[in-house]
Amino acid sequence: MSRIDRASRVIAAPPATVYGALLDRESLEAWLPPDGMRGRVERWDPRPGGGFRMILTYLDSTDSPGKTSEATDVVDVGFADLVPPECVVQRAVFEADDPSYAGTMTMTWRLAAVGDGTEVTVTATDVPPGIGQADHEAGIASSLANLASYVEAAS
Repeated sequence: MSRIDRASRVIAAPPATVYGALLDRESLEAWLPPDGMRGRVERWDPRPGGGFRMILTYLDSTDSPGKTSEATDVVDVGFADLVPPECVVQRAVFEADDPSYAGTMTMTWRLAAVGDGTEVTVTATDVPPGIGQADHEAGIASSLANLASYVEAAS
């Protein structure tokens, strides 16, 4: 049985606004990198069967060595399913020589209207064993906090 990592957050914006931020290149570059990282999208094709390639760079790699190089994580992400404004399913593959980061991780972003906002629940399955569960869940929570700040400021 594969490990499942998850995190959720209520964001003070409607589901359509949150969904839009999941499928906009500039938005992803702004909010997806967790604290301590910055991101750049190299390739962008926001449709089922499409995807993107993101270069994540550690601002200080002293305590967090990268998966691809000393200071970077490179990830190829495919859009497996897009259901506006309810769900985005991504398949992520890290570029790494270390076999503990091999495999395809599925990230499911579910959006549900709650009151005046949206509950966003992220579930990661088939997480490579080289990614520590506590660190991964903290990273997802950090990205969700960034997403909240990003869309709430725009609303």
